[in-house]
Amino acid sequence: MRIAVTGSIATDHLMTFPGRFTEQLIPDQLAHVSLSFLADALEIRKGGVAANIAFGIGRLGLRPVLVGAAGADFTDYDGRLRAAGVDTSAVRISAAHHTARFACTTDADQNQIATFYAGAMAEARHIDLAAVGRAAGGLDLVLVGADDPQAMLRHTRTAHDLHVDVAADPSQQLARLEPEQARRLVHGAHWLFTNEYEAALLQERTGWSERDVLNRVGTWIITRGADGVSLLTGHTVREDVPAVPSGKIADPTGVGDAFRAGFLAGLAWELPYRRAAELGCALATVVLESVGTQEYELVPADLVSRIDRTYGRVAATELQSLLAGVS
Repeated sequence: MRIAVTGSIATDHLMTFPGRFTEQLIPDQLAHVSLSFLADALEIRKGGVAANIAFGIGRLGLRPVLVGAAGADFTDYDGRLRAAGVDTSAVRISAAHHTARFACTTDADQNQIATFYAGAMAEARHIDLAAVGRAAGGLDLVLVGADDPQAMLRHTRTAHDLHVDVAADPSQQLARLEPEQARRLVHGAHWLFTNEYEAALLQERTGWSERDVLNRVGTWIITRGADGVSLLTGHTVREDVPAVPSGKIADPTGVGDAFRAGFLAGLAWELPYRRAAELGCALATVVLESVGTQEYELVPADLVSRIDRTYGRVAATELQSLLAGVS
């Protein structure tokens, strides 16, 4: 299966605030917020949702096509992604803007406050997904991740026109999408990814009920943090997949991207959706235990062991052979 992952490519500035954001908020002053949080740690890492997902898929032994826009400062990042098995030939390099920046502060309760600077990402709307597909020898699946909204709409329309399965993943961009834009991104998707908050926001933006959404997509995958993942379709009851327990929490940034990478790899290996979700949950926990979205160590035996402890020997045995070639 040839997978194209569209969306943001960014550099992450990850800070840690030792207190709690909620303790700094005064309920009757929320209309006039002026806060500064003194962080006690800073990590500068490579990120962006499309790059994170593509990196994870590449590390699992597949060769995804990364589709997005970056700046002239992308050279080192490009080499890192290629080394992980990612095809970066479809990345557009801007002559005018830096690669996007993501600044995120995490508090003691793992709550996050973040700001995203689009930079070169604004040029993603000029990428022709049909041309990318021809250069790649055809595409089987396109994940449309958070990106320049016009790029997201264009990629979705092109994928549908080409009869390529779409995984809709609007995530952080839901807040700025107009209702009709949100509807166009979701309608007809084979898979829809959201977290719990985004699931509620999606319904608010589109004006659709949960049933309305399920009538328009194949499978809705809702990530629920420590409570795992829910798989919903319009034809069967909801199926809940528990999270893989973690012994330590280092940084939640990129955990959802890791889940998507594992799930999409499972689809490429033609696994049942539940098994693909189990692989995604295991990879998500690995990322949760490291700082940065792409700094984790991927050890097949460790992944299999986590899956065995959480989901049982049958699941571990099925995935062990698929992960045997991962290095």
